[in-house]
Amino acid sequence: MNFLAHLFLAGDNDGLRVGALLGDFVRGKKSLERFPDDVRTGIELHRHIDGHIDALPDVVNLRRCFPEPFRRYSGIIIDLAFDRELAIAWDKYSETSLEDFDQGVRELLTRYDELVPDRLRRFMIYADRRGLFAAYRNESEMLCSLKGIGKRLSRPNPLHRVDEIWQDLAPRFSASFEFIFLQVQSDVSAWLKSRSISTGS
Repeated sequence: MNFLAHLFLAGDNDGLRVGALLGDFVRGKKSLERFPDDVRTGIELHRHIDGHIDALPDVVNLRRCFPEPFRRYSGIIIDLAFDRELAIAWDKYSETSLEDFDQGVRELLTRYDELVPDRLRRFMIYADRRGLFAAYRNESEMLCSLKGIGKRLSRPNPLHRVDEIWQDLAPRFSASFEFIFLQVQSDVSAWLKSRSISTGS
């Protein structure tokens, strides 16, 4: 799952939502010590979700559909594709419009500005410029985001060429998203319940 899905799964708990955003920018256990408890839990939840979804049989099978040389980067592509599927079906999952949710994320980061690393701040500037997360509904925007990710990776990669395989894979993403997302939602609920934490959703 990418930013939008992680934010949604964190529910209405501000600390969990901040942690959901920080999850890709904070490494190791030692680094968690400087964060408030709820934000730390949000980062741990982000990591748990990533590990859980990678192990789901449906995701494993989906990755096998990728031709070389894209298969090595299938996790990144699936993350963005599922964010797009969530954006498209947003009204099915939330009573808040995606545009209002989007604005709420900006306001949340303003309140927690002292915890926001420069890399996340730069991403949010990019997100504001591109109209993310609502713009993920557009295939062209998602492909543009994948190209951007590819440019930031240290080694040569085919993420700038995902349009070559997209038409073949897009129906598979659409067909598998709802079932996979329901599994992840159920797992997140159980994970949070085991820690006596409510997402408010």
